Amino acid sequence: MINIAICDDDKKVLDQIKKYIEEYEKDKCEVKTYSSGEELLKGKLKFEIIFLDIDMTGIDGIETAKRIRNYDKGVKIIYVTSFTDYTNMAFEVHAFGYLNKPIKKEQIYKQLCEATAYSKEEKKDEGIEFITLDGVVRLNPKQIYYFEYVNRSVKIKTLDRTYMIKEKIASVASRIEKFGFLMPHKSFTVNLFHIRNIKGYDIFMMDGSIIPLSQKKSAEFREQFNIFLEKHI
Repeated sequence: MINIAICDDDKKVLDQIKKYIEEYEKDKCEVKTYSSGEELLKGKLKFEIIFLDIDMTGIDGIETAKRIRNYDKGVKIIYVTSFTDYTNMAFEVHAFGYLNKPIKKEQIYKQLCEATAYSKEEKKDEGIEFITLDGVVRLNPKQIYYFEYVNRSVKIKTLDRTYMIKEKIASVASRIEKFGFLMPHKSFTVNLFHIRNIKGYDIFMMDGSIIPLSQKKSAEFREQFNIFLEKHI
């Protein structure tokens, strides 16, 4: 059973999305509806997919999503919006997708299909083994924010803790590149998924870290990052 939430202060849109979802696979979807961000956040319930309106009275969809991310990192947030320029929003909450109003049935089905397919992929074991100073650890690439070369060792920075490994940063970068990592500087390789934004020659990560972007690598890095965004927005 797929647990889905719909949050929109327009009852017509709310009912329409619910109707489309139930027509999609009624027996496999459990749908809850909410008319405000406050109502959705109240119980801190976890869902697999949330269809979330951006422009709501009270707490808007952007702030609602930020608060959701405090207790649920994995839910796939699909924004429902009348806006056309929403690239910057992706930095803040890692939205899975966007639906432009007026909502069409085909849009809903496409997002549901992609979200369920992505969930199946996430359940596969993508762990990578690293020989750290504390022993062998197996990490999912999505857990890793960045690697940093420090005093002839490489630091692995995850949300929860830091590990140290005795490897060259170039070899680490080559090994991890296929998982969405890129070198912005000779001493770093970063997870593109965890970049909040880029200002000048500073890369701001979701965990608050600031990674340097070398002038030499800047143009290529930005181009690759934009390509990554296009594939994930």
